[in-house]
Amino acid sequence: MTSWWWVRHGPTHAKNMVGWRDLPADLSDTATLARLSDHLPQDAAVISSDLIRSVDTATAIQGPRLRLPHDTDLREFDFGLWDGMHWSNMSARDPEHARLFWEEPGDIEAPEGESWNQLAARVGQVVERLNGQHRDIVAVAHFGVILTQIAMAGKMTPYQALGHEIDNLSVTRLDWDGRDWSVQSINHLP
Repeated sequence: MTSWWWVRHGPTHAKNMVGWRDLPADLSDTATLARLSDHLPQDAAVISSDLIRSVDTATAIQGPRLRLPHDTDLREFDFGLWDGMHWSNMSARDPEHARLFWEEPGDIEAPEGESWNQLAARVGQVVERLNGQHRDIVAVAHFGVILTQIAMAGKMTPYQALGHEIDNLSVTRLDWDGRDWSVQSINHLP
């Protein structure tokens, strides 16, 4: 059995789309970081995306845990041309495309970016590779990454998964028993 403790990185305070842009996280709330670290299993392995907001968050909560190398496949959605845009600008630039990207997620790609299915496939490769190697894995990643795993474990459509809130520094726990997945918690704030 492997328990995945998905942690969303610290806040960036950006008011627009943040995909592969490498923005730092605000990790000034040390009390919250300490509670989060205490909540996580002490003998877990820690992995993160290679984006600085995830790397620094993982470092802040790592403690005595085994650190695995950062993984580019745990990056957020590649929003392509939409990265850095405010929602309203994205919708004004590509009204129908933007609507379909969020309302019918799956194969619809962001302009010069990727689709839900592409994101889910690359994250799924990491999960499949690490399942069974560690009892507990703390994975510090991003909103979209975590939602793809909720959809997979909860047997949800991408649209259903997008209805979940994933707060910064929250924990989503998903368990794999060697055959099936179970959702233990979503968006838990320790």
